[in-house]
Amino acid sequence: MNPSSMPSATYRLQFNHAFTFADAAELIAYLHTLGISHVYASPFLKARAGSLHGYNIVDHNALNPEIGTETDYKAYIERLHHFGMGQIVDIVPNHMGVGGDDNSWWLDVLENGQSSIYAAYFDIDWHPANPALHNKILLPFLGDHYGSVLENGELRLEFDSERGVFNVRYYEHLFPIDSRTYPYILGLHLDRLLQQNDKDQRLFEALTVVIAACRSLPGRSNLSTSQRQYRRQSAQACKRHLADLYVKYPKAHGFIQANLAKFNGDVTQSGSFDRLHHLLEAQAYRLSYWKVATEEINYRRFFDINELAALRMENEAVFDVTHQLIRQMMRDDQINGLRIDHPDGLSDPCAYYHQLRQLICEESQPDSDTGNGFFGLWIEKILANFEHLPSDWPVSGTTGYDAAFQLNGVFVRQQSERQINRIYSRFIGLNLGFEGLLHDRKKLITHRMLSSELSVLANLLNHIAQADRRTRDFTYQALRDALGEIVACFPVYRTYITASQTSEEDLRYVQWAIAQAKKHSPAADILILDFIGQLLTLVHLNEYSAGVRRSIIKFVLKFQQYTAPVMAKGLEDTALYIYNRLTSLNDVGFNPSAFGISAAAFHQANKQRLAHWPHAMVATSTHDSKRGEDVRARINVLSEIPDEWQRHLNRWSRLNRNKKRLINHERAPSRNDEYLIYQTLIGAWPLEDGALFDDAHALESLRQRIEAYMLKAIKEAKVQTSWINPNEDYESAMRYFVSALLSTNPEHNAFLADFLPFQQRVARFGLFNSLSQTLLKLTVPGIPDIYQGNELWMFSLVDPDNRSCVDYQQRHQALQAIIQESENYADLPGFTRRLLKDLNNGHAKLYLTWKTLMLRRQNPQLFQHGSYTGLATHGPHADHICAFARCLEGQAVITAAAREFVPLITEENGLPIGKSVWQNTFIEIPETRPASIQTYRNIFTGERVASTRIDGQSCLSAAEVFNSFSVGLLVGE
Repeated sequence: MNPSSMPSATYRLQFNHAFTFADAAELIAYLHTLGISHVYASPFLKARAGSLHGYNIVDHNALNPEIGTETDYKAYIERLHHFGMGQIVDIVPNHMGVGGDDNSWWLDVLENGQSSIYAAYFDIDWHPANPALHNKILLPFLGDHYGSVLENGELRLEFDSERGVFNVRYYEHLFPIDSRTYPYILGLHLDRLLQQNDKDQRLFEALTVVIAACRSLPGRSNLSTSQRQYRRQSAQACKRHLADLYVKYPKAHGFIQANLAKFNGDVTQSGSFDRLHHLLEAQAYRLSYWKVATEEINYRRFFDINELAALRMENEAVFDVTHQLIRQMMRDDQINGLRIDHPDGLSDPCAYYHQLRQLICEESQPDSDTGNGFFGLWIEKILANFEHLPSDWPVSGTTGYDAAFQLNGVFVRQQSERQINRIYSRFIGLNLGFEGLLHDRKKLITHRMLSSELSVLANLLNHIAQADRRTRDFTYQALRDALGEIVACFPVYRTYITASQTSEEDLRYVQWAIAQAKKHSPAADILILDFIGQLLTLVHLNEYSAGVRRSIIKFVLKFQQYTAPVMAKGLEDTALYIYNRLTSLNDVGFNPSAFGISAAAFHQANKQRLAHWPHAMVATSTHDSKRGEDVRARINVLSEIPDEWQRHLNRWSRLNRNKKRLINHERAPSRNDEYLIYQTLIGAWPLEDGALFDDAHALESLRQRIEAYMLKAIKEAKVQTSWINPNEDYESAMRYFVSALLSTNPEHNAFLADFLPFQQRVARFGLFNSLSQTLLKLTVPGIPDIYQGNELWMFSLVDPDNRSCVDYQQRHQALQAIIQESENYADLPGFTRRLLKDLNNGHAKLYLTWKTLMLRRQNPQLFQHGSYTGLATHGPHADHICAFARCLEGQAVITAAAREFVPLITEENGLPIGKSVWQNTFIEIPETRPASIQTYRNIFTGERVASTRIDGQSCLSAAEVFNSFSVGLLVGE
């Protein structure tokens, strides 16, 4: 392998203080043995202290010290290169971590306002509708109303004597004081120094000089380059002078501390905080209660997270400075690909990708043998099922959410949709349609969580409307309402319209949203909706003056940056926690309305990926997954046994009725949340089964995990409680319910006595689902990605559950044992049958992963460029097989994965293998395969399967393919 080669398989590692560069270096030998070509690293640039994910970067040009030093990093890279492996790095161009006291750019903006050299780095609206915020930034970091926080003495004016600066401290947050307002602090009681001795007189004179210098600083609104530079240099001089006199004059200590005490007030006298209030009012920011952000925040955020401020990556200076370290890493051949986090937040994602490609061309090292080093660029783009990645984007593909949807969907029994719908509706007492729910949840997001961003758009729109006599009668509120409705109706995360380009696809999305908005708002002024539609597609742009044209383009770009977070919050973080019909369908990049996909649709999607994005990532679990792949595989089984599911649901509901509490005449948890709990327990229950009740620690760990998940789920759903407005009574009822469900062992818990046998049965079918899904992932077109730890069974839920520490020692030892046993086992089919019998230990999944990745490593061209043909199946169990062939220049590999295992596994056979199960079921072999290939070897079992002709068509017997293992990977001989 060569680090600059095309990845054959990636492995995602989550770096943080608990998993460092040194830890990763120790894993490289294991990952290489497993068959991984590239480590896929989470962000490891300097992030907020204690960050477990790394997406709140505070310095793009430094490594995160909690993860390791530069020496540690280089040792990790050397270890990768020793094994011929490469690295793909997750970068975060859209936003930075703010608040706190560790982002020097942000702190400079707070101190200097628009005159800061970093002011243009952040997406700040310096002239919002609220006149109190003109030339100010709203800082919604307070835990209570500003006045209460101030008069409680929680805001403390401090002096940093080493740097000669004043700041206001609020717990972990630091708010710098503008040097031009230092005289307000230093001038207090200054005249008292005149009444003292000569030394005090000299201190008075020195302070007078500093005060005069501070007063002479240019104001924050002086934005010329020379004035900004002069202000910056002079302010630094003032601070140095202040620091020097603090050292030189001992009396300065007492003088400044006495003044600080006056400003910091007395909690028994509210008027004593007037000085600090007036000082804060003179700053470039306005402190506020965090809830105020919903309606008045004037800097763009990542979603609704106040501590993540958006960057203006369209500013070339921002691009250059934020990519300096990445550029150096490319130059040093330390990274071989990039994963772009949340590109939909950027003003012009396509332009950014071109900038990255230019940077890559300038800095990456070509392969010394071929001169064509591969450097991948994968984007975290969430596509609707009907949406296509723009073909002109210079990227390698997505990070695999779309592939995960397809890989999961093929294991859902589509014929059960109506019955599952009926079961869900009856249980919750409501016919809940997903499309209507999503529309309503998006409206909720625009009204509550992202209302301020909608106001910014409405203000821009109103300005444009007022410039034309034909539209000036459109009122602000009517424009805002129409805009909110269009956003709620938008069918995709965003469009990519620019001043120079509008694609036909984007045009259709806008037109569709306008049409739907008209249906949802029949009383609205249709002319307003049409007006907005024309603006969003730039169809009459040239009819406006140059100034208005600039406003329209700005409006369109900001609109596109807005629809994405509204969709993300409305869909991923709200609707997916409400629509609980079959929760394995509820994940990032999934469509809960689509009750699985057919084998034919699965094959078509794979052919499309091969044709257009052959290097796209193929994932089944990610750090953002709502449920791990093995959890979803279990829940999918419910679609095969709807009658059993309904019987058990009704029984559990009766048994657990007395575990609910009465809140406002309603039982809590709600029926919908109860429905979610049962699916969650089915999916996440450990494989220890009955032994779990002999281990108090393990049982308590499970209870904590389920409780934490359910509390997060109900808050995200925003129905009974939420993060912003928590309902303590409902949350307490949820805690009690979960605890009561898991309180004792099955002998004394009627629910568990009924639940566990059902769960264990479902879980076993789910393990077979997982095996099949894993093989499909590793062999379909694209680059397979394994999320940390998922080479063994992982029944993880949403973060932080899926970001917990992984036992790599267990995995390494298991892999070594599997390799040794399989290579020394005289009867390989017997070995694979034993793996299936001992399915709970996960070795079957690890063995399948290792063997498949080894085949990929040995045949890179076949898996990168080989054709894809979905294979037809015939016979009594034809619908229970998903199979395809990959062929290239005389080579052929056939993947065959069994699915829908419930009717295949009985008490008599125990396993879905052999003639007694598959009978006369056959898999057609494509006629396009190399004619010389008549026999295939199953790499898992070593068994050979000869082709036979049935009705003139070459076929393979499913009974022979699945003779000793529930999946087959056949290599032509």
